[in-house]
Amino acid sequence: MKKCPYCSAAVQDDARICPICHMSVLAPPPVPGAPVVAGAVAPGAMAPGSFPQVNGETSGKAVGSLVCGILGFVILPVISAIPAIVLGHLSLSEIKRSAGRLKGQGLAIAGLVLGYMGIALIPFILIIAAIAIPNLLRAKMAANEASAVGSLRSYNYALGAYAAKCPQVGFPRTLGQLGPGGADCEHADLLDRSLGIDHPLKSGYRFTYERGETDSAGQTTGFVLRADPITQGTTGMRHFYADQSGTIRFNVGGPADADSQPLL
Repeated sequence: MKKCPYCSAAVQDDARICPICHMSVLAPPPVPGAPVVAGAVAPGAMAPGSFPQVNGETSGKAVGSLVCGILGFVILPVISAIPAIVLGHLSLSEIKRSAGRLKGQGLAIAGLVLGYMGIALIPFILIIAAIAIPNLLRAKMAANEASAVGSLRSYNYALGAYAAKCPQVGFPRTLGQLGPGGADCEHADLLDRSLGIDHPLKSGYRFTYERGETDSAGQTTGFVLRADPITQGTTGMRHFYADQSGTIRFNVGGPADADSQPLL
């Protein structure tokens, strides 16, 4: 046991505060002759009934709300905005119940504001998507149709060149005979591997080749070549037709034939 230097009360050896006068027993003893005020708090001692101040930690939900709010406002308005709002309300509730143990109220409020702003942007995003997506689809179909027409022109040239190169055969039996692999009538090397195959698919179109009739000399004098969209209304709208005349014809909504409108 030791004595308090202020009131001489007996205190435990490991005590820091006197239970009688609430003075710090670790403080230096009072100067002789100096008045001692009952209840006074010495330097480094706590006032009666007071508690040590604890620095609160930041709520993880508040931080998460702010991060999701930023993502929801900048990158992912629908996906991240809702978690930002939920985490913001949960963190504010936890901070309120913690009685100062948790902090981060400002972060949670910022996350809530950004989350609600992200939700408010959804109607505008939907309007922009409703305008942009059909335009993008039409542009894609137009590009596919232009590619199909270009492929038909390449076929017309290659088929004519094949007939001139192999007069005893005329037009080939299949489109594969126009592809690489040699320089004879079986592989004339007139087209690359994207078109010089038997059943080509390119840029959303399927190409179909039909060999015409042969004459008395065994030469094939005609052909029919069609290009049809793989998915009508998605990869293309127009169907195309070509034959030995070299004219490319088209039809909208259904297969083209020799009576369809010529492509100008």
